Amino acid sequence: MLGYALGLVGRRSVAEDLVQEAFLRLHQVWGEVENPRAWLYRSLRNLALNHLRDHRRETDLPETEPPAETDLAPDEMGRQEAVGVIRLLVSELPPEDGELLRLKYAEDLKYHEIGRRTGLNAGTVGYRLHYLLKGLADSLRRAGVEGSNG
Repeated sequence: MLGYALGLVGRRSVAEDLVQEAFLRLHQVWGEVENPRAWLYRSLRNLALNHLRDHRRETDLPETEPPAETDLAPDEMGRQEAVGVIRLLVSELPPEDGELLRLKYAEDLKYHEIGRRTGLNAGTVGYRLHYLLKGLADSLRRAGVEGSNG
């Protein structure tokens, strides 16, 4: 679970706190939960999303302490938190949509190459990717993550 949380929030100390909070919450409702593992992951996902929304500019250091060379700049921290939200959102997509994104952005394939692998025509690939990206952008805005254009 720690690895999952770390992938969502990008900071180990925060991930550890969120995992601990998820287990504490599970303990409170133990008798009502049919599938504790699924409940924990859902709870952890919700806690991570709430954290990313509420603590976009949070740092581990008090403001009076100068940052160490290994600490992240605020822009880099914001970028990592945005990446965590994106990972979270992509993980919630239907598998076929996640596969389209993976083929386009991880494997850098052209629409017609994606079409060959998936059985879709290139126009359909472009259409679906357009709406997937639009939906992800809307979800990012709702989560409080803004692009470089504001």
